[in-house]
Amino acid sequence: MNAHAPRTPHRHTHSDEMLRAELAELLPPPPVPELAPDRDRDLRHTVMRTALADSGGHPVTRPSRARRGPAGLRLGWIAAPVAACAVVAGVAVFAPRDTPAGPPGTGRASAGQPASSGAVQVLTRAALAAAAAPAPDARPDGYVYVKSLVAHAGRDAAGGSATLPPAHQREVWLSADGSRPGLLREPGSADTPLGAPLPVYELDHRGATPRRSTLGAEPPSVMNPTHAYVAALPTDPEALLRLIRAETRRAGSDPDQRAFTAIGTLLAETWAPPEVTAALYEAAARIPGVTVLPSAKDAAGREGVAVARTAHGEQTQWIFDRTTSAFLGERTVLTGTTSAGRAGTVLGVSAVLAKAGVGAPGEVPGAPRA
Repeated sequence: MNAHAPRTPHRHTHSDEMLRAELAELLPPPPVPELAPDRDRDLRHTVMRTALADSGGHPVTRPSRARRGPAGLRLGWIAAPVAACAVVAGVAVFAPRDTPAGPPGTGRASAGQPASSGAVQVLTRAALAAAAAPAPDARPDGYVYVKSLVAHAGRDAAGGSATLPPAHQREVWLSADGSRPGLLREPGSADTPLGAPLPVYELDHRGATPRRSTLGAEPPSVMNPTHAYVAALPTDPEALLRLIRAETRRAGSDPDQRAFTAIGTLLAETWAPPEVTAALYEAAARIPGVTVLPSAKDAAGREGVAVARTAHGEQTQWIFDRTTSAFLGERTVLTGTTSAGRAGTVLGVSAVLAKAGVGAPGEVPGAPRA
Protein backbone atom coordinates (compact mmCIF):
# COMPACT_ATOMS: atom_id res chain seq x y z
CA MET A 1 0.00 0.00 0.00
CA ASN A 2 5.98 4.10 3.45
CA ALA A 3 10.23 8.71 9.30
CA HIS A 4 10.71 5.00 10.19
CA ALA A 5 10.78 3.27 13.57
CA PRO A 6 13.95 3.90 15.56
CA ARG A 7 16.74 1.65 14.46
CA THR A 8 18.26 -0.95 16.76
CA PRO A 9 21.63 0.44 18.00
CA HIS A 10 24.54 -0.53 15.78
CA ARG A 11 26.66 -3.15 17.44
CA HIS A 12 28.52 -5.12 14.81
CA THR A 13 29.21 -4.94 11.10
CA HIS A 14 27.91 -7.91 9.15
CA SER A 15 29.21 -8.79 5.71
CA ASP A 16 26.86 -10.73 3.46
CA GLU A 17 29.00 -13.86 3.93
CA MET A 18 28.94 -13.53 7.72
CA LEU A 19 25.18 -13.02 7.71
CA ARG A 20 24.61 -16.10 5.57
CA ALA A 21 26.80 -18.21 7.88
CA GLU A 22 24.95 -17.05 10.98
CA LEU A 23 21.56 -17.70 9.43
CA ALA A 24 22.63 -21.17 8.28
CA GLU A 25 23.70 -22.07 11.82
CA LEU A 26 20.44 -20.89 13.35
CA LEU A 27 17.78 -21.88 10.86
CA PRO A 28 19.00 -23.80 7.81
CA PRO A 29 17.01 -22.23 4.98
CA PRO A 30 15.82 -23.76 1.76
CA PRO A 31 17.87 -22.86 -1.35
CA VAL A 32 17.72 -19.12 -1.89
CA PRO A 33 18.29 -17.68 -5.38
CA GLU A 34 21.05 -15.12 -5.63
CA LEU A 35 20.04 -11.72 -6.89
CA ALA A 36 22.10 -9.96 -9.49
CA PRO A 37 25.28 -8.42 -8.00
CA ASP A 38 24.01 -4.93 -8.74
CA ARG A 39 21.24 -5.31 -6.16
CA ASP A 40 21.69 -3.27 -3.01
CA ARG A 41 22.87 -4.95 0.17
CA ASP A 42 19.70 -4.42 2.12
CA LEU A 43 17.56 -6.25 -0.43
CA ARG A 44 19.86 -9.27 -0.23
CA HIS A 45 19.21 -9.25 3.53
CA THR A 46 15.50 -8.96 2.80
CA VAL A 47 15.61 -11.96 0.45
CA MET A 48 17.26 -14.11 3.10
CA ARG A 49 14.75 -13.04 5.75
CA THR A 50 11.92 -13.70 3.30
CA ALA A 51 13.11 -17.20 2.47
CA LEU A 52 13.28 -18.05 6.17
CA ALA A 53 9.87 -16.56 6.88
CA ASP A 54 8.35 -18.63 4.08
CA SER A 55 10.11 -21.90 4.99
CA GLY A 56 7.51 -23.75 6.98
CA GLY A 57 6.61 -21.01 9.42
CA HIS A 58 10.06 -20.47 10.91
CA PRO A 59 10.57 -17.09 12.58
CA VAL A 60 12.39 -14.37 10.71
CA THR A 61 16.01 -13.79 11.75
CA ARG A 62 17.63 -10.41 11.25
CA PRO A 63 21.02 -8.92 12.17
CA SER A 64 20.72 -6.01 14.58
CA ARG A 65 22.50 -3.76 12.11
CA ALA A 66 20.43 -4.48 9.05
CA ARG A 67 18.38 -1.50 7.86
CA ARG A 68 14.72 -1.95 7.14
CA GLY A 69 14.57 -0.44 3.69
CA PRO A 70 11.52 1.05 1.99
CA ALA A 71 10.34 -2.22 0.47
CA GLY A 72 7.10 -0.73 -0.80
CA LEU A 73 8.27 2.40 -2.51
CA ARG A 74 8.05 1.16 -6.09
CA LEU A 75 5.27 1.31 -8.61
CA GLY A 76 2.34 1.90 -6.31
CA TRP A 77 3.26 -0.56 -3.58
CA ILE A 78 2.37 0.16 0.00
CA ALA A 79 5.15 -1.43 2.04
CA ALA A 80 4.20 -4.98 3.03
CA PRO A 81 5.93 -7.11 5.65
CA VAL A 82 9.23 -8.69 4.68
CA ALA A 83 7.62 -12.11 4.39
CA ALA A 84 5.28 -10.87 1.66
CA CYS A 85 7.83 -9.78 -0.90
CA ALA A 86 10.98 -10.58 -2.88
CA VAL A 87 11.24 -14.32 -3.66
CA VAL A 88 8.56 -16.63 -5.00
CA ALA A 89 9.24 -20.06 -6.50
CA GLY A 90 12.84 -19.30 -7.37
CA VAL A 91 12.08 -16.02 -9.12
CA ALA A 92 13.30 -12.72 -7.73
CA VAL A 93 11.19 -9.59 -8.11
CA PHE A 94 13.47 -7.41 -10.15
CA ALA A 95 14.57 -3.80 -9.74
CA PRO A 96 17.58 -3.28 -12.03
CA ARG A 97 20.18 -0.72 -11.19
CA ASP A 98 23.00 -1.56 -13.59
CA THR A 99 24.04 1.10 -16.08
CA PRO A 100 22.18 0.85 -19.39
CA ALA A 101 24.17 0.37 -22.55
CA GLY A 102 23.48 2.97 -25.18
CA PRO A 103 24.14 6.60 -25.97
CA PRO A 104 25.37 8.69 -23.03
CA GLY A 105 22.58 10.28 -21.04
CA THR A 106 19.86 7.77 -21.96
CA GLY A 107 19.70 6.39 -18.44
CA ARG A 108 19.40 9.54 -16.36
CA ALA A 109 17.36 12.70 -16.33
CA SER A 110 19.32 15.92 -16.65
CA ALA A 111 20.00 17.36 -13.22
CA GLY A 112 18.28 20.67 -12.67
CA GLN A 113 16.29 20.50 -15.90
CA PRO A 114 12.83 21.89 -15.11
CA ALA A 115 9.68 19.92 -15.83
CA SER A 116 8.58 20.33 -19.44
CA SER A 117 5.72 22.68 -20.26
CA GLY A 118 3.68 19.74 -21.54
CA ALA A 119 4.14 17.84 -18.26
CA VAL A 120 3.19 20.93 -16.26
CA GLN A 121 0.01 21.30 -18.32
CA VAL A 122 -1.00 17.66 -17.77
CA LEU A 123 -0.31 17.88 -14.04
CA THR A 124 -2.14 21.20 -13.73
CA ARG A 125 -5.23 19.71 -15.37
CA ALA A 126 -4.97 16.72 -13.06
CA ALA A 127 -4.75 19.05 -10.05
CA LEU A 128 -7.85 20.97 -11.15
CA ALA A 129 -9.78 17.73 -11.67
CA ALA A 130 -8.66 16.38 -8.29
CA ALA A 131 -9.70 19.58 -6.51
CA ALA A 132 -13.24 19.15 -7.85
CA ALA A 133 -13.49 15.44 -6.99
CA PRO A 134 -15.60 14.11 -4.09
CA ALA A 135 -13.86 13.85 -0.73
CA PRO A 136 -13.04 10.38 0.67
CA ASP A 137 -15.80 8.86 2.79
CA ALA A 138 -13.54 6.77 5.06
CA ARG A 139 -14.44 7.01 8.75
CA PRO A 140 -11.65 7.47 11.33
CA ASP A 141 -12.42 4.02 12.75
CA GLY A 142 -12.74 2.45 9.29
CA TYR A 143 -10.50 1.43 6.43
CA VAL A 144 -9.49 2.75 3.03
CA TYR A 145 -9.91 0.10 0.33
CA VAL A 146 -7.84 0.27 -2.87
CA LYS A 147 -8.28 -2.23 -5.69
CA SER A 148 -5.78 -2.37 -8.52
CA LEU A 149 -4.20 -4.51 -11.19
CA VAL A 150 -0.43 -4.95 -10.95
CA ALA A 151 2.36 -6.83 -12.67
CA HIS A 152 6.03 -6.75 -11.73
CA ALA A 153 8.81 -8.23 -13.82
CA GLY A 154 10.69 -11.20 -12.41
CA ARG A 155 14.04 -12.63 -13.24
CA ASP A 156 15.04 -16.26 -12.88
CA ALA A 157 17.74 -17.02 -10.34
CA ALA A 158 19.92 -18.30 -13.18
CA GLY A 159 19.83 -14.91 -14.87
CA GLY A 160 18.39 -13.81 -18.17
CA SER A 161 16.05 -11.02 -19.12
CA ALA A 162 13.27 -9.82 -16.87
CA THR A 163 9.84 -11.22 -17.71
CA LEU A 164 6.57 -9.45 -17.00
CA PRO A 165 3.77 -11.82 -15.96
CA PRO A 166 0.08 -11.11 -16.63
CA ALA A 167 -1.38 -8.44 -14.38
CA HIS A 168 -3.20 -9.72 -11.30
CA GLN A 169 -5.65 -8.15 -8.88
CA ARG A 170 -4.29 -6.54 -5.73
CA GLU A 171 -6.51 -5.36 -2.86
CA VAL A 172 -5.31 -3.32 0.10
CA TRP A 173 -7.18 -2.30 3.24
CA LEU A 174 -5.49 0.44 5.28
CA SER A 175 -6.65 1.50 8.73
CA ALA A 176 -7.77 5.09 8.36
CA ASP A 177 -6.18 6.25 11.61
CA GLY A 178 -3.38 3.67 11.56
CA SER A 179 -4.40 2.15 14.88
CA ARG A 180 -5.22 -1.32 13.54
CA PRO A 181 -3.47 -3.71 11.15
CA GLY A 182 -4.41 -3.47 7.51
CA LEU A 183 -4.62 -6.24 4.94
CA LEU A 184 -3.05 -7.13 1.58
CA ARG A 185 -4.82 -9.68 -0.63
CA GLU A 186 -3.50 -11.12 -3.89
CA PRO A 187 -4.59 -14.27 -5.76
CA GLY A 188 -2.57 -17.36 -4.97
CA SER A 189 -1.19 -15.95 -1.73
CA ALA A 190 -2.37 -16.00 1.84
CA ASP A 191 -3.81 -12.74 3.14
CA THR A 192 -1.00 -10.62 4.56
CA PRO A 193 -1.50 -8.27 7.52
CA LEU A 194 -0.09 -4.78 7.06
CA GLY A 195 1.35 -2.94 10.03
CA ALA A 196 1.13 -5.86 12.45
CA PRO A 197 4.21 -6.72 14.56
CA LEU A 198 6.16 -9.69 13.17
CA PRO A 199 8.22 -12.12 15.27
CA VAL A 200 11.96 -11.82 14.65
CA TYR A 201 15.23 -12.86 16.29
CA GLU A 202 18.06 -10.34 16.52
CA LEU A 203 21.81 -11.01 16.50
CA ASP A 204 24.00 -8.58 18.43
CA HIS A 205 27.21 -9.98 16.90
CA ARG A 206 28.60 -13.04 15.22
CA GLY A 207 28.04 -16.12 17.37
CA ALA A 208 25.70 -14.32 19.78
CA THR A 209 22.59 -15.95 21.17
CA PRO A 210 19.55 -14.79 19.20
CA ARG A 211 17.12 -12.52 21.05
CA ARG A 212 13.41 -12.74 20.33
CA SER A 213 11.91 -9.43 19.29
CA THR A 214 9.30 -8.06 16.95
CA LEU A 215 9.37 -6.07 13.75
CA GLY A 216 6.83 -3.50 14.86
CA ALA A 217 4.71 -1.10 12.89
CA GLU A 218 6.42 2.10 11.92
CA PRO A 219 4.96 5.53 12.65
CA PRO A 220 2.98 7.18 9.84
CA SER A 221 5.04 8.94 7.21
CA VAL A 222 5.20 9.55 3.47
CA MET A 223 6.70 6.07 3.14
CA ASN A 224 4.28 4.46 5.60
CA PRO A 225 1.09 6.45 5.07
CA THR A 226 -2.21 6.18 6.89
CA HIS A 227 -5.34 7.88 5.67
CA ALA A 228 -5.21 10.31 8.59
CA TYR A 229 -1.57 11.14 7.87
CA VAL A 230 -2.21 11.75 4.17
CA ALA A 231 -5.27 13.87 4.95
CA ALA A 232 -3.09 16.15 7.09
CA LEU A 233 -0.34 16.70 4.49
CA PRO A 234 0.39 20.31 3.51
CA THR A 235 -1.69 21.70 0.68
CA ASP A 236 1.00 24.20 -0.30
CA PRO A 237 2.92 22.45 -3.12
CA GLU A 238 6.32 23.85 -2.12
CA ALA A 239 5.90 22.85 1.52
CA LEU A 240 4.60 19.43 0.49
CA LEU A 241 7.55 18.79 -1.80
CA ARG A 242 10.01 19.77 0.95
CA LEU A 243 8.32 17.34 3.34
CA ILE A 244 8.39 14.51 0.81
CA ARG A 245 12.08 15.06 0.08
CA ALA A 246 12.86 15.04 3.80
CA GLU A 247 10.85 11.91 4.61
CA THR A 248 12.24 9.90 1.68
CA ARG A 249 15.88 10.77 2.39
CA ARG A 250 16.72 7.14 3.18
CA ALA A 251 15.21 5.83 -0.04
CA GLY A 252 18.08 6.73 -2.38
CA SER A 253 20.60 9.34 -3.44
CA ASP A 254 18.44 11.11 -6.07
CA PRO A 255 16.06 13.46 -4.21
CA ASP A 256 14.07 14.28 -7.35
CA GLN A 257 13.42 10.64 -8.22
CA ARG A 258 12.67 9.84 -4.58
CA ALA A 259 10.01 12.52 -4.55
CA PHE A 260 8.52 11.47 -7.89
CA THR A 261 8.33 7.82 -6.82
CA ALA A 262 6.83 8.66 -3.43
CA ILE A 263 4.14 10.88 -4.94
CA GLY A 264 3.26 8.12 -7.40
CA THR A 265 2.81 5.66 -4.54
CA LEU A 266 0.58 8.09 -2.63
CA LEU A 267 -1.55 8.64 -5.73
CA ALA A 268 -1.87 4.91 -6.42
CA GLU A 269 -2.46 3.45 -2.99
CA THR A 270 -3.90 6.11 -0.74
CA TRP A 271 -7.05 8.21 -0.96
CA ALA A 272 -6.19 11.78 -0.13
CA PRO A 273 -8.66 14.65 0.24
CA PRO A 274 -9.13 16.66 -2.98
CA GLU A 275 -6.94 19.56 -1.87
CA VAL A 276 -4.07 17.23 -0.91
CA THR A 277 -4.27 15.29 -4.19
CA ALA A 278 -4.20 18.57 -6.09
CA ALA A 279 -1.13 19.65 -4.12
CA LEU A 280 0.60 16.35 -4.92
CA TYR A 281 0.18 17.00 -8.64
CA GLU A 282 1.37 20.60 -8.27
CA ALA A 283 4.38 19.40 -6.26
CA ALA A 284 5.23 16.90 -9.00
CA ALA A 285 5.15 19.71 -11.57
CA ARG A 286 8.01 21.33 -9.63
CA ILE A 287 10.29 18.27 -9.86
CA PRO A 288 13.11 18.68 -12.40
CA GLY A 289 13.26 16.22 -15.28
CA VAL A 290 9.53 15.46 -15.54
CA THR A 291 8.39 15.16 -19.17
CA VAL A 292 5.21 14.26 -21.07
CA LEU A 293 4.46 11.19 -23.21
CA PRO A 294 1.69 11.40 -25.82
CA SER A 295 0.43 7.87 -25.17
CA ALA A 296 0.79 5.05 -22.63
CA LYS A 297 -1.37 2.17 -21.37
CA ASP A 298 -1.99 1.03 -17.82
CA ALA A 299 -2.32 -2.58 -16.60
CA ALA A 300 -6.01 -2.62 -17.55
CA GLY A 301 -5.21 -1.61 -21.13
CA ARG A 302 -6.60 1.89 -20.71
CA GLU A 303 -4.77 4.35 -22.94
CA GLY A 304 -4.01 7.89 -21.87
CA VAL A 305 -1.46 10.66 -21.75
CA ALA A 306 1.45 10.28 -19.34
CA VAL A 307 4.01 12.28 -17.45
CA ALA A 308 7.31 10.55 -16.83
CA ARG A 309 10.70 10.84 -15.21
CA THR A 310 13.85 8.94 -16.13
CA ALA A 311 16.54 8.00 -13.63
CA HIS A 312 19.03 5.16 -13.18
CA GLY A 313 18.12 3.50 -16.46
CA GLU A 314 14.37 3.41 -15.82
CA GLN A 315 11.47 5.63 -16.81
CA THR A 316 8.52 5.88 -14.44
CA GLN A 317 5.28 6.91 -16.14
CA TRP A 318 2.02 8.16 -14.59
CA ILE A 319 -0.93 7.65 -16.91
CA PHE A 320 -3.95 9.97 -16.95
CA ASP A 321 -7.33 9.77 -18.64
CA ARG A 322 -7.34 12.18 -21.57
CA THR A 323 -10.88 13.41 -20.90
CA THR A 324 -11.19 13.50 -17.12
CA SER A 325 -7.48 13.83 -16.17
CA ALA A 326 -8.05 11.08 -13.58
CA PHE A 327 -4.99 9.08 -12.51
CA LEU A 328 -5.19 5.65 -14.16
CA GLY A 329 -1.98 3.90 -13.15
CA GLU A 330 1.77 3.61 -13.55
CA ARG A 331 4.28 1.99 -15.85
CA THR A 332 8.05 1.52 -15.52
CA VAL A 333 10.29 0.69 -18.49
CA LEU A 334 13.99 0.32 -19.16
CA THR A 335 15.47 3.24 -21.08
CA GLY A 336 18.59 1.39 -22.18
CA THR A 337 19.80 -2.16 -22.61
CA THR A 338 20.89 -3.80 -19.36
CA SER A 339 21.26 -7.32 -18.00
CA ALA A 340 17.49 -7.21 -17.43
CA GLY A 341 16.62 -6.69 -21.07
CA ARG A 342 16.56 -4.30 -23.97
CA ALA A 343 15.46 -0.70 -23.90
CA GLY A 344 11.68 -0.57 -23.70
CA THR A 345 11.37 -3.68 -21.53
CA VAL A 346 8.43 -3.18 -19.16
CA LEU A 347 9.45 -3.75 -15.55
CA GLY A 348 6.12 -3.02 -13.95
CA VAL A 349 2.62 -1.77 -14.66
CA SER A 350 -0.42 -0.98 -12.54
CA ALA A 351 -3.98 0.27 -12.85
CA VAL A 352 -6.11 1.78 -10.10
CA LEU A 353 -9.61 0.30 -10.34
CA ALA A 354 -11.42 1.44 -7.20
CA LYS A 355 -11.02 3.37 -3.95
CA ALA A 356 -13.59 3.40 -1.19
CA GLY A 357 -14.15 3.65 2.54
CA VAL A 358 -15.16 0.38 4.26
CA GLY A 359 -15.77 -0.75 7.82
CA ALA A 360 -13.34 -3.65 8.16
CA PRO A 361 -10.40 -5.35 6.42
CA GLY A 362 -11.66 -7.85 3.85
CA GLU A 363 -14.89 -5.92 3.29
CA VAL A 364 -15.48 -5.13 -0.38
CA PRO A 365 -17.47 -2.03 -1.39
CA GLY A 366 -20.95 -2.88 -2.60
CA ALA A 367 -20.88 -6.45 -1.29
CA PRO A 368 -23.80 -7.45 0.94
CA ARG A 369 -22.89 -7.68 4.59
CA ALA A 370 -23.44 -10.91 6.50
